[in-house]
Amino acid sequence: MQTSVRSILCFAALSLVMTGCASHRSEPPASAVPTVTASISPTAAATPAPTVKPVSTPAPTTASLIKTMSLEEKIGQMIIAGIDGYSVNAAARELLADRHVGGIILYKPNVQNTNQLVELVNGLKKSNSSNKLPLWIGADEEGGRVTRLPDELLKTPTSQEIGKKGNTQLAYNIGHLLGKELNAYGLNMDFAPDLDVNSNPKNPVIGDRSFGADAAIVSSQGIQVMNGLQNQKVVPVVKHFPGHGDTSVDSHIGLPIVQNDLARLRKLELVPFAEAIKHQADAVMVAHILLPKIDANNPASMSRTIMTDLLRKEMGFQGLIMTDDMTMGAITTNYGLGEAAVKAVLAGSNIVMVGHEHEKVITVITALLEAVKSGRIPQETIDQSVSQVMKLKQKYGLNDEPVKVPDVKKLNAEVKEVLGIQTSK
Repeated sequence: MQTSVRSILCFAALSLVMTGCASHRSEPPASAVPTVTASISPTAAATPAPTVKPVSTPAPTTASLIKTMSLEEKIGQMIIAGIDGYSVNAAARELLADRHVGGIILYKPNVQNTNQLVELVNGLKKSNSSNKLPLWIGADEEGGRVTRLPDELLKTPTSQEIGKKGNTQLAYNIGHLLGKELNAYGLNMDFAPDLDVNSNPKNPVIGDRSFGADAAIVSSQGIQVMNGLQNQKVVPVVKHFPGHGDTSVDSHIGLPIVQNDLARLRKLELVPFAEAIKHQADAVMVAHILLPKIDANNPASMSRTIMTDLLRKEMGFQGLIMTDDMTMGAITTNYGLGEAAVKAVLAGSNIVMVGHEHEKVITVITALLEAVKSGRIPQETIDQSVSQVMKLKQKYGLNDEPVKVPDVKKLNAEVKEVLGIQTSK
């Protein structure tokens, strides 16, 4: 079974090469620059993302593969987990070999330098060898102050700086560059770009991570960064739906409460996400924010009204939905972690992110397993989520092949070229 699943993914990778998915960084698709309106209805005329082409795999094949997976394997594919330290320790090996976790998120405390990061990534891939599906390995690589890659790499501008320039060519090139760097280190998912409209100057957590306070700027620049990442076969995860820009509380610490109604969101916060959906966004991260005028009882990351009724049904998003990190203070200070994870899946999330502490990852996995076994979470819900995960891994041709140590000087030369920095001779 492992061989047949991985062979499909290998076929996907081969097809990507044969269809010429690699394109020149200097030529972003003109059609990817959106005309932003207040409408959030998906249009039939949406231009597809420029480079990553899905591989046509018959649905029955995917369904038959899912049928061979145990419940534990399925639940594992619905988890993206953080790990401790600079190397693959026993706890990390347990998550992959025994818990079948489908993705790993790396943070700055996981990264010392280039050689160490390559060794860590290759170790994670090797530890995943007994699983049926290749591994997501992702990071928050937004540029500016939010970067997880080694310090040997030159820094790229903040999203705010990109937005101020208003140059869609530059935005595309930055996305392409970030994707190339991530790819060089063996990462295949970027929890970026940030599509929040920074409408609240008192916002303590978004700020220069946003492209600006204008929804049109956020849309045009953010979508070009998204396209640049896709060009490098790195999955962009646009965030933080339905908009974290008008908050005055840091969700890493507490639960932000936003008193905007749906009419307001349609006019401002939802516009960049609607445009991203029109331009073939692959994945959306949902925020830990409470919007009482939309759902008074549940934060967005646990709200069926927001994830299923709004994002899926009204806005027409058909890709992968994931939560923000469930170990953030917005969740842990207000809800039981296991129960929050169950509610997130019931609300429509395909992936639950548990970014910190091994025992918390186990708590979430155990809670989801028990909820399925008790009948609280339907088996069909789990299968639908695993299907979403499998299709996206196939589309991007994921594999667990080891990567070589990248040429940092060459990567930095590209940063200088993109930013127009003169190199002394």
